[in-house]
Amino acid sequence: MRRRWRIGGGVAAVLLAFGLAGAVPGAAGAERLRAGTLTTTSAPSAALGAPIDYTVYLPHGYGEATASRYPVLYLLHGRGDTMQAWTRVKADLDRLIADGDVPPVIAVLPDAPWSSRGNWYVDSGYTGADDPGRPVETALTRDLVRHVDATYRTAAHRGARLVGGYSMGGAGALRYALAHQDLFGHALVLSPAVYRPLPPADSSAREFGGFGSGEQRFSDEVYRRLNYPALLPGLDAESPVRMYVAVGDDEWANPDPADAAHDLDYEAATLYNTVRRSDAVAAEFRVLDGGHDWDVWRPAFADGLRHLATTLSVTPPAGLPGPPHGTAGTDWAGGVAAHPDGSTTLGYAASGPVAGQPYAGGLDAVVSRVTAGGAPAWTRQFGTAANDRLHGVVPLADGGVVAAGYTRGDLDGTHPGSPADDGFVVRLTGTGQQAWLTQAGDPAKADRFYAVAAAPDGGAYVAGYTSGSFAGQSGAGDKDAILARIAPDGRIAWSRQFGGSGEDKAYAVTADAEGVYVAGGTSAGLPDTTPLGGNDGWLARFDASGTGTWVTSVGGAGDDLLGGVAISADGLVVATGSTGGEATAGGSDVLTVAYTGAGRQRWRTVTGGRGADAGADVVALPGGAVAVVGFTGSALGLPVGGADVLTLRLDARGRQAGVAQYGTARDDAADAFGEENVYATLGADGRLLVTGLTAGTTSGGAALGNGDVFLAAVDPTKGTP
Repeated sequence: MRRRWRIGGGVAAVLLAFGLAGAVPGAAGAERLRAGTLTTTSAPSAALGAPIDYTVYLPHGYGEATASRYPVLYLLHGRGDTMQAWTRVKADLDRLIADGDVPPVIAVLPDAPWSSRGNWYVDSGYTGADDPGRPVETALTRDLVRHVDATYRTAAHRGARLVGGYSMGGAGALRYALAHQDLFGHALVLSPAVYRPLPPADSSAREFGGFGSGEQRFSDEVYRRLNYPALLPGLDAESPVRMYVAVGDDEWANPDPADAAHDLDYEAATLYNTVRRSDAVAAEFRVLDGGHDWDVWRPAFADGLRHLATTLSVTPPAGLPGPPHGTAGTDWAGGVAAHPDGSTTLGYAASGPVAGQPYAGGLDAVVSRVTAGGAPAWTRQFGTAANDRLHGVVPLADGGVVAAGYTRGDLDGTHPGSPADDGFVVRLTGTGQQAWLTQAGDPAKADRFYAVAAAPDGGAYVAGYTSGSFAGQSGAGDKDAILARIAPDGRIAWSRQFGGSGEDKAYAVTADAEGVYVAGGTSAGLPDTTPLGGNDGWLARFDASGTGTWVTSVGGAGDDLLGGVAISADGLVVATGSTGGEATAGGSDVLTVAYTGAGRQRWRTVTGGRGADAGADVVALPGGAVAVVGFTGSALGLPVGGADVLTLRLDARGRQAGVAQYGTARDDAADAFGEENVYATLGADGRLLVTGLTAGTTSGGAALGNGDVFLAAVDPTKGTP
């Protein structure tokens, strides 16, 4: 599939006028809310040697739901204010929870009276006798958090904690999120009083000793060391912070032209454009109508909390199991096959030697067998000085496998000086020995095999495209789809080249004893189909002798594509891919369709969110259900990073029975070009075996290189490893 998408980082700043999330206190209807409670109490602090006063918000039903745990919001007030300032958002919080925009949460509103309420929430080194600084940061991030987790039914992990604040509190929230990634996974930063590189001469940040040293109330060195530009280089990209930054468009304008860049609206934009470039921060920025007051902070609190709530979860997101497969360079997933003894065969393209095997150069094809217990059994690496990619591995009854892909070199020894890609298919025995390898294509034009399916006689079907003439057949357009039958001895028994006037590619193939089904994409429509608009997906059937029996276009008015296909236990042909014209909330959505063997559509399902979502593979499950595996840039389950691995379970009638996502803090199941790179099959134990590309770190070890291959066993009911 070919698409472009962006990780969930920032969007361009826009000027917004938000309404309040909930009714104001005393307004009609406010009393009908299932309201939470506010209580003022204190926490002991070893760092301060004195208690920390705070107000706590407990959601409606907290006292009855004794087995439930809750995420926690830590909300920091501005300079000169008290913990009572944040209590004005109680009605908004009640409404957000009641409407389901935000999960039930605990909110902690600490009071910060130290340094005459101008402590900037940092550990101060000011020792002046008039108002010496205190270890405020240590007290709040360690003593208070520890107390809250011990006192209330919290979910004590970073993904369930948000730190927010306005003005001085916004500066504190920013620092805590960046300096304490182990504690906070979310930050709500409103009109932050942060300055780069130093505060202007008239800033109150210089007055109260928060950034002092000894008898000096303000130290340039201390401020620079504690400010966000110094924190960003040390962030851990595997523990990303989701950040929402907002500011008003009517902030006070400093009359000194030399300090104009320190106006807080300007500084907030500078902050956003700095943090958004960090791999460890996913930031959003909003400019609201208003000044440095609650006309901005209250609606920004509601909107920001809605945005951050998608990953503010009691349950930690599901990661990728290790170990990773690959090399120190960039590697690409290339297929997975399951065997009755519980072992798994993994295919991928490697940019270096694997398991002591010889490396030919560029990308080599690698096929590895892993035992049921996860131990390596054997590895076979083969390739040329050019790039050799795998795009599918299927098991054979004798324990061997057939794999297919494409090569830019002379892989079989009979194509010297090949100027363009050729398709290839290889058979390996159960011990990893090469039984045969077939390379085929137009001698002068590009040909690729993108999919492989086992045939009943021990041979295979391969599908892809040609830019020229495959096996002497005539071309119809820019690129034509191809389907070829591979005999058990590796010979091409027959092939079919077909297409229209545009670009046609086959991305998926499956077969049974009656025939073979091919799915792909077309830019101008296939013969005997009706173009639907934009790029269309298509699904075609051929009988066992290669005669086409039907073909249909699939999609809508936008760009559509089919990239995975399987035959369900009920005999339906189920294909999945992506649709742009029918996207439910933006980007692209997962499109899944089911057809009978006669070419009649039985059902159609579109699933998606605000980001780019796509199905890549279909796995038949017992009872006629199917699992669709792909990637998502949305919050269809509990998001983890940029693109996550997606599991969508559909019943025999195409109804959604479950959806989940998992991955690392970076991109999984999709490459840097926005193309899916993930494969799935059903294991001997009934679990899904999923392999794909990850740019992050799997559990239990460091990444091998700049893009590794993962292998995960996934419960199809839960949808996560």
